[in-house]
Amino acid sequence: MAASSLRAQLLNKQDLVHHKRAASSFRPMAAVLMRSRVLAPAVGVSDTFVRLKKQGKAAFIPFLTAGDPDLSTTAEALKILDRSGAAMIELGVPHWDPLLDGPVIQASAARALANRTSLDTILTMVTPHLSCPIVLFSYYHPIQKLGASKFMSSIQQAGVHDLPIEETSYMRFAAVSHGIELVLLTTPSTPTERMHAIVEAADGFVYLVSSNGVTGVRNTMKPQVEFLLKDIKKVTNKPVAVGFGISKPEHVRQMVKWGADGVVVGSALVKLMAEARSPEEGLRELESFTRTLTSAMRM
Repeated sequence: MAASSLRAQLLNKQDLVHHKRAASSFRPMAAVLMRSRVLAPAVGVSDTFVRLKKQGKAAFIPFLTAGDPDLSTTAEALKILDRSGAAMIELGVPHWDPLLDGPVIQASAARALANRTSLDTILTMVTPHLSCPIVLFSYYHPIQKLGASKFMSSIQQAGVHDLPIEETSYMRFAAVSHGIELVLLTTPSTPTERMHAIVEAADGFVYLVSSNGVTGVRNTMKPQVEFLLKDIKKVTNKPVAVGFGISKPEHVRQMVKWGADGVVVGSALVKLMAEARSPEEGLRELESFTRTLTSAMRM
């Protein structure tokens, strides 16, 4: 790993929109890998990518907001995503000011908060027996409120071992002190020199944001993503996962064709669940759509 002094230089205000709104509203990447509470050790993010690479496959990575519509439904959704082919699952911690999220995930966070979902309730939620790791995404404020060291200790006790993060050096120091793996994020606006530094410092995988702006469903994927993937892969053998805007089987297929090692789908799944007439219907539709997306990964 690079020294903490180097990692402190990795935060660039050009990387994510609206960063001047304050660090408490900063979103990607405060994320943690929660491991399933099973007798056998759960496979981590890095190990998952290694296994899939040997099989010539890419990772399908769905995202859901924890607590929308409630934590019990979220727990069932995790099981469904796991058995439907997810390589790992991103689980969002709802935040009161999700400025980097589009309207779909903003509304989802509001519903979850109305149900009193918090970082504490998520960490104490009984984790279903899963075969894939869960990546817990959070804005920085809940972590800052709890305190970096206490947060790392809490997630470690909950079975967490890996942390993708783009934040302050003291936060990274706390992560390393608790044996948490670091994964960093790069965007289309990241300068080349800085992108190289991020890739060098990252563990596990590199998260490539497909476009500047907020999360949300998009009709097409910009060809720029293919060139960004190639640029990153020129300087590292680490896996690269692409997220933001990916919402259709053809998008997934395109990302794999362009060389992505992982594909993240979020708003499309959250929207599907929100528009269902009941949580039960939402779970059925979630399973059907997820299987469509995972099938696209294999084509």
